[in-house]
Amino acid sequence: MSATETGKKGIQTDAGIEIERIYRQPVPGMEDAGQFPFTRGVQADMYRGKLWTMRQYAGFSTAEESNERYHFLLKQGTTGLSVAFDLPTQIGYDSDHALAEGEVGKAGVAIDSLADMEILFNGIGLEKITTSMTINATASVLLGMYVALARKQGADLRNVSGTIQNDILKEYAARGTYIYPPKPSMRIITDIFAWCSRELPKWNTISVSGYHIREAGADAVQELAFTLADGKAYLQAAIEQGLDINVFARRISFFFNAHNNLFEEVAKFRAARRMWATITRDLGATDPRAQMLRFHTQTGGSTLTAQQPHTNIIRVTVQALAAVMGGTQSLHTNGFDEALALPTEDAARIALRTQQIIAHESGVPQTVDPLGGSHYVEWLTDEVERRAWEYIHRIDGMGGAVAAIEQGFMQKEIADSAYRYQKEIENAEKIIVGVNRFTVTEKPFADILTVNDSIRKVQTERLRALKAGRDQAQVDRSLGALAAAARDGSNLMPFILAAVEGYATLGEISDTMRDIFGEYTGNG
Repeated sequence: MSATETGKKGIQTDAGIEIERIYRQPVPGMEDAGQFPFTRGVQADMYRGKLWTMRQYAGFSTAEESNERYHFLLKQGTTGLSVAFDLPTQIGYDSDHALAEGEVGKAGVAIDSLADMEILFNGIGLEKITTSMTINATASVLLGMYVALARKQGADLRNVSGTIQNDILKEYAARGTYIYPPKPSMRIITDIFAWCSRELPKWNTISVSGYHIREAGADAVQELAFTLADGKAYLQAAIEQGLDINVFARRISFFFNAHNNLFEEVAKFRAARRMWATITRDLGATDPRAQMLRFHTQTGGSTLTAQQPHTNIIRVTVQALAAVMGGTQSLHTNGFDEALALPTEDAARIALRTQQIIAHESGVPQTVDPLGGSHYVEWLTDEVERRAWEYIHRIDGMGGAVAAIEQGFMQKEIADSAYRYQKEIENAEKIIVGVNRFTVTEKPFADILTVNDSIRKVQTERLRALKAGRDQAQVDRSLGALAAAARDGSNLMPFILAAVEGYATLGEISDTMRDIFGEYTGNG
């Protein structure tokens, strides 16, 4: 019987032991799940009431090919889509731009205009599925395209739900796909907060990402501390713009990594909820929904090995267990072949089946916070929290996350951590199975997904046809209005949406704002 199935006998173990809603007295000092500070979870019944959303991060090549993968994943039981965009899309270049050469469709799907978005979600009702989009510098444009498509489908925007990552601070600190300097970037983000509060009330307007901080080499404590420091900066920026924290903070979510140390990861997730509840309360949030830390988890890409790649299935399973036992709201499990290439359909299916087996066969979802009360896990939760607060207090002393990034503090801490970790592997102080211990002689793994370089030509021809068939005067007017709004401080989202609906391209919209805001070079 699965965690969500109930009957006269209630929820039982495989041996027929009925699981009571509270199976023993709470540990002293431990609040129930669903109560401030939400250490044990944000819902009182957690997965007993509803399982986490099972997402599979996917996007490559053209919108047509990615659409085929989405339909495949939905047929396999995925309950939410997660879109990967290629690098040109992420940094605001159309596929025909000189700097896009060699990158079109490689790290994700190429989206140049609303026309591509229409193909990407062909046959998929946007009111019926939640979509997460990993996009930051151009998040406002991709959100505009998604909303424009929802309108074309006749969807009620009040029922459209999903998430844009929209977390530019971690791009400066760890990843690098930024366009504009920090100040205008923060303005765009708060414009999205305000606009979505009115027009798209179920949309998560930002997913503050620790994932990429961890992928860059941070340890678990740094991932937690730097992510929450960034989240605090977004709260403060929105409050300074006059937004109500009890409204916009409900639509902030988080995106964490899950690595192999199961107990440390569970402790990190538990500490994160407790710390965010304190941060939001201290900044004035009184609504419990504005104090809750809700998060998506992706298993650790940097933990995957190119050697003996099938061992990654076990790594992903351990990491997925950590996410579930830590109380995640949605989960992506990596394909075992992703150290080599984008996942094949077989690898994506196995990754999804890993979640489904945990959900329906492991028994883990049948109780709230299954590791809560463990002496080790409770101590580790406290210790992770203590060390993370130390970092946050240091960052606050520098003037907050933006100042800490501008001073290079986070970048140096991450780089130092990555160096230490690599030295431990090279000195065999840390064992990586198949890499520095238990190695075998093996043939190169050949069953990998490849993306053809001709994708750029396809996208370039599509752009040429788009521009020939659209109303250029309307495009020019909409881009001129966007430029004026960028100068005078108006909320940018209505103007971006109008440009998108007139089939202005992602590059044209991004360039319009580049002309006003300038580009960030990393030198201040």
